[in-house]
Amino acid sequence: MPGDFFDTNVLIYLNSDPEKAGRVRELLRRGGTISVQVLNEIANVTGCKLGFSWSETSEFLSLVRAALSTVPVTVAIHEAGLRLAERYHLSIYDGMIAAAALSAGCNTLWSEDMQDGLVIDRALTIVNPFRA
Repeated sequence: MPGDFFDTNVLIYLNSDPEKAGRVRELLRRGGTISVQVLNEIANVTGCKLGFSWSETSEFLSLVRAALSTVPVTVAIHEAGLRLAERYHLSIYDGMIAAAALSAGCNTLWSEDMQDGLVIDRALTIVNPFRA
């Protein structure tokens, strides 16, 4: 089933930028998918960069998990992520996110910092949700 996959940087705006948060909430109404990697990255950013307490981080993660489906990071996704990182000149972490999105059958990857408009394996398009 085609769908939306969310990169960490997009979801973080729910707690850091009111204007962008509105756009993210609009996209979340359609549902979507994330990976366990995204959850881990959210925990890191909220705790280390945004200064959330552990309970605030846990609460935010719970809200994200309730709103979106979560796929695990498997060895197969890891191997596919390495291949995608090399082929499309992505960071390792972005390659893993793209591989998880493809594994979940998503056709749109919402990300602010990946290559807007890039089509991966003729199946997944990276889209910056904040681009005019």
